[in-house]
Amino acid sequence: MEWRDTGILLAVRPHGESSAILDVLTPERGLHSGVVRGGASRKMAPVLQPGAQLDLMWRARLEEHLGSFSAELMRSRSAQVMGSRLALAGLNTVTALLRYALPEREVHLPLYRRTEALMDLLGQDDIWPLAYLKWELAFLEELGFGLDLTSCAVTGAEDGLAYVSPKTGRAVTAEGAGDWASKLLVLPPVLLGQGDAGDADVAAGLRLTGYFLAEHLAPELGTKPLPDARARFLSVFERRITPL
Repeated sequence: MEWRDTGILLAVRPHGESSAILDVLTPERGLHSGVVRGGASRKMAPVLQPGAQLDLMWRARLEEHLGSFSAELMRSRSAQVMGSRLALAGLNTVTALLRYALPEREVHLPLYRRTEALMDLLGQDDIWPLAYLKWELAFLEELGFGLDLTSCAVTGAEDGLAYVSPKTGRAVTAEGAGDWASKLLVLPPVLLGQGDAGDADVAAGLRLTGYFLAEHLAPELGTKPLPDARARFLSVFERRITPL
């Protein structure tokens, strides 16, 4: 069995004395793993860094085997996260969430394309948080937990959306909410493409999407809690809004 594809390196795990197991996200094969012989060597370790774009060749005797990778660097993203706590925290969050939620070898081409585009923005700290928020919305959508912010679930109105149902993820107007407003989640305008998308607005959006990650996605995955990397990223980002 053999295939070739490009891929984003999500994680590297030691294997034996000198090899490494790579977890990669590919457009045609989804989340996939394989062994790289000598992957822990001084020559390969600087190349095999999370976020790297790799040219991959996978081989195995049978399709269900772990198999082995030969990997060549197409472009590194290490320089984009050096010197930026936000970029490093963001990279760790994206790679952790993908490994956490995606079934192995299941293709998610739209999500792959969004992820590659997001990775290419790493280091651009002025625009990356908003891009990440949009990615997280797409991530929820791809996994079947998307928010419906097109119209009010009660009245059908498309204007004046102010809340989100914590149960259904559907938007609700103030009029439609009525006496139930206190039991709904506040809908930040940034999720509707409104306002100036400042850091405080983006943080509010991330707290909302974080609710659906924790309360809808995580329970479907069994007993696994959300990766700590997601909370760390939000903490780093919020410190930028209110520096100590």
